[in-house]
Amino acid sequence: MYMKKYLLGIGLVSLGLTISSCNKAAEEEAEATEQDTAQAGGVKIAYVELDSLMNQYQLYKDYSEVLTHKGNNIQNTLAKKQRALESHAAAVQKKYESNGFTTRDELERAQAGIQREQQELAQLADRLNSEFNEEQARINAEAKDSIQSFLKRYNKTKKYDYVMVKAGDNLLIANPKYDITQDIVKGLNKRYKRSTEVDQQIKAKTETEKE
Repeated sequence: MYMKKYLLGIGLVSLGLTISSCNKAAEEEAEATEQDTAQAGGVKIAYVELDSLMNQYQLYKDYSEVLTHKGNNIQNTLAKKQRALESHAAAVQKKYESNGFTTRDELERAQAGIQREQQELAQLADRLNSEFNEEQARINAEAKDSIQSFLKRYNKTKKYDYVMVKAGDNLLIANPKYDITQDIVKGLNKRYKRSTEVDQQIKAKTETEKE
């Protein structure tokens, strides 16, 4: 019953980031340098480095802080309640060993109380973990939509047929001249505005770390 520190795992590899080239002509969205593009039978291809995107896109960094803070809060809450439960169980055991219970019924009530606390702790852990996972899924969807939206507008100018995601060795060969990661990061960060809610959560995390 504990939480690990969580960082965003947006799952961009499954997203694919496949973009149609049939968009209408030029609408400027991002300040971008011209990139050489792959030409294979007229097909234009570029790729984005996933690790670099996640490390440099401010949305990822902000939400990583938010999720880490929430994960730590859950871990601390559960650890505190676990310690209280263990303390109560130890007290009941000590009372039993010193013949402090006057009747069998009194002992059984004390044992039932500990079992009830164990069940409540397990239910709390399930609820907090479920809420955390829902929040993580919501953030993942928001990040995915943000990137897709930007790339569709970006591609009205660039007109790529495919923008691939390079994560680890999923692309065995990738010519660096087709890497548009910095273009994308620059455009995403230019458009990104941190919400008031996220700003408050990050400030709360900072204040907690100072204590």
